[in-house]
Amino acid sequence: MQVFGELNFFVFSSSKISWLSFAVPDPLMPDPSKQPKNQLNPIGSLQELAIHHGWRLPEYTLSQEGGPAHKREYTTICRLESFMETGKGASKKQAKRNAAEKFLAKFSNISPENHISLTNVVGHSLGCTWHSLRNSPGEKINLLKRSLLSIPNTDYIQLLSEIAKEQGFNITYLDIDELSANGQYQCLAELSTSPITVCHGSGISCGNAQSDAAHNALQYLKIIAERK
Repeated sequence: MQVFGELNFFVFSSSKISWLSFAVPDPLMPDPSKQPKNQLNPIGSLQELAIHHGWRLPEYTLSQEGGPAHKREYTTICRLESFMETGKGASKKQAKRNAAEKFLAKFSNISPENHISLTNVVGHSLGCTWHSLRNSPGEKINLLKRSLLSIPNTDYIQLLSEIAKEQGFNITYLDIDELSANGQYQCLAELSTSPITVCHGSGISCGNAQSDAAHNALQYLKIIAERK
């Protein structure tokens, strides 16, 4: 119980005077005993969920650390099978908790009594393999095979997003705090393919760096998709 204060009473009787003190709960503070378990320890709850359903254990990777010394912000990527969530927080632990909470929210409708294949949770896997990419009949990936990727004013971020949606993988852009050796902004584009793909980009602004990372990712996907 979170104690907000005390109420003190004198109790009079014919034989003695008693002093009673009662703890008063703070109405603004939640009672930990009444909070759902997954809110108290989302990291542990996600691991238990994975074990219960026979999934591989979650993997956490610190992907970014930034902000001034008095207000640091951490970004952590959590991978579970072919799924991925990104968490942010003022500490590494908070970032991990945030990522785990997102997974628990996604799987909140799963009954503990049922053992479910992770692929069936949302109906399809969010990853794609090089084999599936090469043999895909998708319109966007086949258009990429025929593209030169050198046409001015092409929206590479949008093009990569369309291919990701078609092929079933996620894209995460991670801005790097440090400038490059020639003073340009830097960014990493991470694709949740199998295996994971990470491409670097740079530019005169954060937006340009993201666009360059998307461009490099498209070039890499094009090479992979064209291989026999």
